[in-house]
Amino acid sequence: MICQECQVRPATLHFTKIVNGEKNEFHICETCAREKGELIPGTSGGFSIHSLLSGLMDFDSSSKGQLAGQCSEDVHCEECGMTYTQFRKLGRFGCSSCYKTFDNQLDPLFKRVHGSTSHAGKLPKRSGVKVKIKRQMSDLKQELKERIAEEEFEEAAHLRDEIRELEKQISQES
Repeated sequence: MICQECQVRPATLHFTKIVNGEKNEFHICETCAREKGELIPGTSGGFSIHSLLSGLMDFDSSSKGQLAGQCSEDVHCEECGMTYTQFRKLGRFGCSSCYKTFDNQLDPLFKRVHGSTSHAGKLPKRSGVKVKIKRQMSDLKQELKERIAEEEFEEAAHLRDEIRELEKQISQES
């Protein structure tokens, strides 16, 4: 495969970027990677995958590791003392408290990379049907409580009917 940058040398660095379900593959040679400031595996200094990912996620190097457009305040973790700038350089946190400390900086990053800030997990297609229905029922019951509290009784009645329909589906599968 030929390098996408220079169109001359063979591509030796291959990576895939998936954003909002859209998959893009990139293939570049060692020389073009060096010209862009990336370090290559097996060479002095090693490969800075974090630099590569930072570039993909539109980090602005002038804003102390923040996503472009965010205000830059270098907060530090109370437990381990790590700053966000240090995290950006290392590519990993110092302790579990860092996730809470840097929450404001991470949410936009997770949303951009994964498309969401929460993980619902995956279910097997065959056996996951029942679990999926139960999860949906749980969500509807929570929404039902909210509608009743807000005195939106007509919407609550619709939700109650949906829950009953799902309960029938579960009993039929058992």
